[in-house]
Amino acid sequence: MRRTEQTIGPDESGGRHDRLTHYPSGDVNSLWVWQHQVSLVRVARNFLVVYACRYLPYLGWKNALYRRLGAQVGRRAAFALSATIDIFFPELVSVGDNSIIGYNTVILCHEYLRHELRTGRVVIGRDVVVGASCTILPGVVIGDGAVISAHSLVNKDVPAGAVVGGVPARPLSGAHGPSEDVVQASDGERR
Repeated sequence: MRRTEQTIGPDESGGRHDRLTHYPSGDVNSLWVWQHQVSLVRVARNFLVVYACRYLPYLGWKNALYRRLGAQVGRRAAFALSATIDIFFPELVSVGDNSIIGYNTVILCHEYLRHELRTGRVVIGRDVVVGASCTILPGVVIGDGAVISAHSLVNKDVPAGAVVGGVPARPLSGAHGPSEDVVQASDGERR
């Protein structure tokens, strides 16, 4: 499979699809030709490390192992139990400082389609909260301080400070991001 177009970086304008690299697979389902992009040894190593990290309780070790696979993992980033980064292309994952990736969330940097493979970098900013059981698709950029509610499908960019949720994820009305902490009432009680 040969690449047919250039990848656009996450800092340039355009949506998720503009940042994907396409690899046509001809008449065969692209999952049958994945080994043209990644070696079997590398996928096996990535699989063992990523699946060990799913259950590893030590966040520092988890982050160090992800970094060894090529992922960019910020200081104090936290991957919850069963969170999974892309096994084929972990080097396309970037998670900012102090961000939380919720339980059972999957970060994908590839899409196997009937006639092509698509790859794209996933960039998650600083202080982002991704709820449990979310799926983040390739090419997505999530801005600093954004909040993604549980069970969401993130199939397009999320602006900094936004609160989104659903399938597909969209802005949630009346929701407040992490910057609006609990307000202390004059009598000291939380409201």
